[in-house]
Amino acid sequence: MDGGNQSTVSEFVFLGLVHSWSIQVLLFMVFMILYLIIVSGNIVILTLILTDPHLHSPMYFFLAILSFVDMWLSSVTTPKMIADFLRENKTISFAGCMCQILFVHLIAGSEMVLLVVMAYDRYVAICKPLHYSTIMSLQRCFGLVLTSWTVGFAHAMSQMAVIVQLPFCGPREIDSFFCDIPLVIKLACMDSYDLGIVMNADSGIVAVTCFILLLISYTYILLTVRQSSKTGASKALSTCSAHLTVVMIFFVPCIFIYVWPLNITWLDKFLAVFYSVFTPLLNPAIYTLRNKEMKSAMKRFGNYYMNYKGNTQC
Repeated sequence: MDGGNQSTVSEFVFLGLVHSWSIQVLLFMVFMILYLIIVSGNIVILTLILTDPHLHSPMYFFLAILSFVDMWLSSVTTPKMIADFLRENKTISFAGCMCQILFVHLIAGSEMVLLVVMAYDRYVAICKPLHYSTIMSLQRCFGLVLTSWTVGFAHAMSQMAVIVQLPFCGPREIDSFFCDIPLVIKLACMDSYDLGIVMNADSGIVAVTCFILLLISYTYILLTVRQSSKTGASKALSTCSAHLTVVMIFFVPCIFIYVWPLNITWLDKFLAVFYSVFTPLLNPAIYTLRNKEMKSAMKRFGNYYMNYKGNTQC
């Protein structure tokens, strides 16, 4: 493939979510509010975990990393989408498009592995509680997070190594709000059907492998919980149900986009929005509203802030 031909296309054009101007203005306000909630919600989780000594444990360390990753996953595509709602020409440069693809797959790949790491942490905590502090040492935790980023980087680079060499010389309209590999490959000046299958398989292998590992981990956990006391089982199920909810919210859109694409335009757009906006929005809500330790940390932080504010006014 001749990479030189790609210079004939300097930018791509997004068709966006809808064509009605009034609906676009409404969506601009809705998604602006949602994005501010995503950023502020994940920052609150990061702040609580970093400042509250009660949350200095491996589980909350991984939760802090997940909040950081979610915030950036949404930030790769959402601000551009919000700005384009008020633009007639929704264009993105070739370099900008490639950057979106790189960071979406880097961050999403890292998050998939991170969710497996979080499941492993719960597996050790519930199935091997006496060895938990030894197995999940600080060094091991940092190593697991580094592994998640390494896998994400390797996955993203394997995609980029192919797509940057494709010849783009004609069509430049992308029927979505951000650059993603299945849509961009269709614009290449070549028969891209087989290549599209290979690229989707690359993403699919990462998603399916992580999903299977997650199912295995939680199966072991549930089998162990059945043999535990009612109090311990209740707490374990509460924690794991929150994790499983996040897993399903994250992986279901990925599977239908990459592993089992339906090729229905409106559904693809809905899944893309869900993947990049609603997943990072729901994760903080799930982990805070269903976690007693996080609720207690929020109360402690609120009391500390009120006491500090009261002392400064005296």
